[in-house]
Amino acid sequence: MIFKDAPWMTEELSILGDATRKFFQAELVPHVERYHAEKQVDRALWEKAGEYGILAASIPEEFGGAGGDLGHESVIFAELGYTGDMSFGLFVHNIAIHYVLAYGTEEQKQRWLPKLASGELIAGIAMTEPGTGSDLQAVRTTAVLDGEDYVINGSKIFISNGQIGNFFILVVKTDASQGAKGISLLGVETDGLEGFRRGKNLDKVGMTGQDTSELFFDDMRVPAANLLGDIEGQGFGQLMNQLAWERLMLAIVGVGVSHKAIEETVTYVRERKAFGKSIIEFQNSRYKLAECKAKLELLQAYVEKCIGKIIRNELTADEASIAKLTGSEIQGEIIDQCVQLHGGYGYMREYLVARMYADARVQRIYGGTSEIMKELISRSLI
Repeated sequence: MIFKDAPWMTEELSILGDATRKFFQAELVPHVERYHAEKQVDRALWEKAGEYGILAASIPEEFGGAGGDLGHESVIFAELGYTGDMSFGLFVHNIAIHYVLAYGTEEQKQRWLPKLASGELIAGIAMTEPGTGSDLQAVRTTAVLDGEDYVINGSKIFISNGQIGNFFILVVKTDASQGAKGISLLGVETDGLEGFRRGKNLDKVGMTGQDTSELFFDDMRVPAANLLGDIEGQGFGQLMNQLAWERLMLAIVGVGVSHKAIEETVTYVRERKAFGKSIIEFQNSRYKLAECKAKLELLQAYVEKCIGKIIRNELTADEASIAKLTGSEIQGEIIDQCVQLHGGYGYMREYLVARMYADARVQRIYGGTSEIMKELISRSLI
């Protein structure tokens, strides 16, 4: 249990943490080699996660969720991180759910949330475009109102769950002349949708078990009733308002992964021998692991504080940015050191630490780069 001593921890959350760890160990971990070979997880994993209440833990029961709060979500994501494997694209699915919950009309919530909670709909966020990166105002995918439909043209890139997903929060320009004020969000169910195409499953450095794709829209028609919140031009603000949870979520995962990396490395250096003694008997090995533990303890304390604040709806943008920056950077430092202590074996993908090393690098890029986080933090000082 990752956050067992957190001030906001309850018996219910502790039970959830233990149950979630058992679920991932039984349903995810035994299949990761196949997921990496096939570059995506099975739809059956999503359906089982839905049955266990993992997909929508903080969604009200009236919409098919478990009725918890972001403390429940935090426990789940820490345990997902602790598996050491990032094949299961729960991150973006969860973010999409919160967009619908926060901004959807009553009809949209009744239509989409139960299916997202069960795994019938698997979600992604179709935001990034070739050449835009973090500059959302430069989005070029257009949605032009034509009768009762929007006609959509454009493309997206680096979309997680891009192959397996069948529901996307699509970032579009409903008024290309208005910059950020012209951005809107559409909920798009893609099964059987004309004008919707998927590109190939992209070949990534890490997270190879998690599907990532280009998406293409060629005169794709989506009902105007799918406009999130039912008002055009609100998309930029909607995106910004959800970033605190997204960034904290990534820091939480970083804590879980770091715990697993240190645990795996301690086991390895106890068993591995060099010059007639275990590697852990060398002072350098113990000191390096001590540094890793110290960094993780400090990171976890801050993340636990942030979780408490977001449960109370008090987390600020700069606090979330600090969590994302330090979480991703410290995760990278810890895993890098763990690879070093594994020696040559740490560079072999058959070892979990090597896969964690490859997966960790993108943590400093998606969800806002470390450079963007520093810019946001610096603004709070002025």
